Amino acid sequence: MTVLADRIEMADADANTERLDEWFERLERMPVPEGFRVEIVGGYVYMTPQRSSHWEIIFEIAQAVRGRFGKGVKVFSDVRIDFPGYENGFCPDVAVLKDSAKPDDTGHWRYQDVEFIAEVISKGTAANDYGPKKTAYAVAEVPVYVIADPYQGRCHVYTDPKGGDYAVQTRVAFGTDIDLTGTVVDLTLRTDEFPLD
Repeated sequence: MTVLADRIEMADADANTERLDEWFERLERMPVPEGFRVEIVGGYVYMTPQRSSHWEIIFEIAQAVRGRFGKGVKVFSDVRIDFPGYENGFCPDVAVLKDSAKPDDTGHWRYQDVEFIAEVISKGTAANDYGPKKTAYAVAEVPVYVIADPYQGRCHVYTDPKGGDYAVQTRVAFGTDIDLTGTVVDLTLRTDEFPLD
């Protein structure tokens, strides 16, 4: 890239973050019902209810990460991280960041520090998780992306991001362990406690 292209890309990213900050500030002032999750995907606002099965899967994944790496690991749920693309202010169900990760000057976590994302499918937003969010995670080169789908009773594991897509996809039925030991996550994720919906 040229210096000019780098500056244009940085200016676009700054403008994108400013727009997202404005959106999230407005959303925080709105009376969002308790138990709803809000995020912005491609400039559209999505509010989805948290179902108990949804939360159980999130909790199982977060516990597995904590159990493997201890309390010092940076594992978040529903925390805003801006990803590449037009107005992508995602709040992943589970995000694991590098040990060295620190918020930037504006208090935002950087997508460049994300090592693992897990999303649990909700009926109303499933297309986002399989579509624009998967693309954004691949463009951001998130090494491991797991979609847990309680409607299908399986997980979709995406690894090896290249050229805006994932080169490797594996399907794993609930009840079967997901072997992530060969990845930066370096853990075996048990799915036998994942409930169906």
